[in-house]
Amino acid sequence: MAGKFIFLAIFLLQAFFLPVNGEPVEDKQALLDFMQEVSYSRPLKSLNWNKSTSACRNWTGVTCNHDKSRVIALRLPGFGFQGLLPSNTLGQLSALEILNLASNGVSGSFPSEFSRLGKLTSLHLQFNDFSGPLPVDFSVWNNLSIINLSNNGFNGSIPSSIASLTHLKALNLANNSLSGEIPDLDLPNLQLLDLSNNNLTGTIPQSLQRFPREAFLGTNLLTGNSTAPPLPRNEQPAKKSSNLSEAAILGIAIGGCALGLVVLAVLVMVCYLKKDGEDGISAKSEKRTGSVEKTISRGQDGSGRLVFFEGCNLAFDLEDLLRASAEVLGKGTIGTTYKAALEDATTVVVKRLKEASMAKRDFEQHMEVVGSIRHDNVAALRAYYYNKDEKLIVYDYYSQGSVSAMLHAKRGECRIPIDWETRLRIAIGAARGMAHIHTQNGGRLIHGNIKASNIFLNSQGYGCLSELGLATLMSPTTSPVTRNVGYRAPEVTDTRKASQASDVYSFGVLLLELLTGKSPIYSTRGDEVVHLVRWVHSVVREEWTAEVFDIELLRYPNIEEEMVEMLQIGLACAARMPEERPKTPDVLRRIEDIRRIGAGNRLSPENRSEDSTPARTPVVAEEGSPPVPVP
Repeated sequence: MAGKFIFLAIFLLQAFFLPVNGEPVEDKQALLDFMQEVSYSRPLKSLNWNKSTSACRNWTGVTCNHDKSRVIALRLPGFGFQGLLPSNTLGQLSALEILNLASNGVSGSFPSEFSRLGKLTSLHLQFNDFSGPLPVDFSVWNNLSIINLSNNGFNGSIPSSIASLTHLKALNLANNSLSGEIPDLDLPNLQLLDLSNNNLTGTIPQSLQRFPREAFLGTNLLTGNSTAPPLPRNEQPAKKSSNLSEAAILGIAIGGCALGLVVLAVLVMVCYLKKDGEDGISAKSEKRTGSVEKTISRGQDGSGRLVFFEGCNLAFDLEDLLRASAEVLGKGTIGTTYKAALEDATTVVVKRLKEASMAKRDFEQHMEVVGSIRHDNVAALRAYYYNKDEKLIVYDYYSQGSVSAMLHAKRGECRIPIDWETRLRIAIGAARGMAHIHTQNGGRLIHGNIKASNIFLNSQGYGCLSELGLATLMSPTTSPVTRNVGYRAPEVTDTRKASQASDVYSFGVLLLELLTGKSPIYSTRGDEVVHLVRWVHSVVREEWTAEVFDIELLRYPNIEEEMVEMLQIGLACAARMPEERPKTPDVLRRIEDIRRIGAGNRLSPENRSEDSTPARTPVVAEEGSPPVPVP
């Protein structure tokens, strides 16, 4: 009998003290206290925190862990908070990993109770009114990967303890009143740095000299024997005082751009001259002034003609094409791609197929099917040429280059990162194109070679699939392992027998590529070959989802939920078993839903207030997210 009473007592104690239905009772109360005590400049209508609702499921800006026992992320940017943060509230969230209070009006010194948040990986306090020195000891946050304290009034020196944050990827302290010398921050993982518009003096440490000059503008720092030109706080370089007139400045800028283009053209020509030919193509024929005829054989008997498709308004014949100047754009397993500039100023892309052993009638029938496809997100086939020795495909020319070139071009000071909006448009467009292709030819048509190098931007800036159906023309002589590397679904051993499910797999790899900025197959510094899909699975499995996303996306605010949703779609599409992958219409619906969901969370440029938009410093967006379930 006594045992029953003891059991009942323990049960009652557990019911009283432990969270009910996975609710983080103590964290929830701390957040309610915060909302009750914080000052704000406008009614918190969008902060739907209520004691009677689930903090983990319903509360705006709150994310919990798996079992909903603790709050691990708090995102409250632009909610109008002002004044001092109430004490003994946010500091109670000891499991917090992500804290975002950006673009509010919070003032006072750096909150001392944040020292209790030892699990923080991302801290975003930019665009507030904080003042005073930064914390002396940053080592209490040894898991931090992102720190953004820009556009405040912090003063004093930069703490040397930041050097202990071995996981740090992004540090933004721009537009403060920090002074003194920069400590030696030997952080091998640091990829984004902005210390501009501070009162810093001394020299730039050797460990930080790899970062672009813009990271130190508006300071008095020295690089060797030269001083980085100071930039007035919160002003563009064009507003500097100068004795030159605007017309003179414009002339210098135009002249500099023209000179740069000339130098770039010379370098491109030199690079092409140095390349060895492929498939009998001489280095000379790869010059801009070379002709297509020098590059492409007419065939031994000279037979064949250029066949145009209905609706094509191009006006040239085979002779015009063969006289056109040719430039090699790329060489792949399917063939070599050329940019051909005709005498009438028309520019087209010519794909020279290799290993296409299909009989003429079969080839022409296939071309008729592919050439009939007309869709905004599918690159139209304009013409083709067939003879025994040569098979050519003619497409429109896209001046911006492929998505692969955009993503993987050499990263550095001169690179213009691809923003999230562009990547989302690429994904939406490619999904629409794939969905349309899969409805054609009685639902039997596939693309067969979806990859970033076959996707371009259409006139609306959306992804557009090119090289439709060409993979099925290839002979099986080349090992399939060498084709479509990284994008090829596990079940595909012959590219001619690909399926719509394998297209979905390739599309999933593309989504992961857009999110991570990494190639489908890449090598580490130790020459280890890494498969992107496996790497993403391993990172997510260890609940380090934040490590997945491309560092270039960290500067864009309020996109994390969209990226996590895209990650879930990408992993689902890249499932190992074909039957586990979503159908193409479902993929398109989920991708387009990201845009609809995100439209309410992102501020468009015209809707941003002057106070919430930096004058020139990009906002480092938060990194990290709730773990994504692995399919």
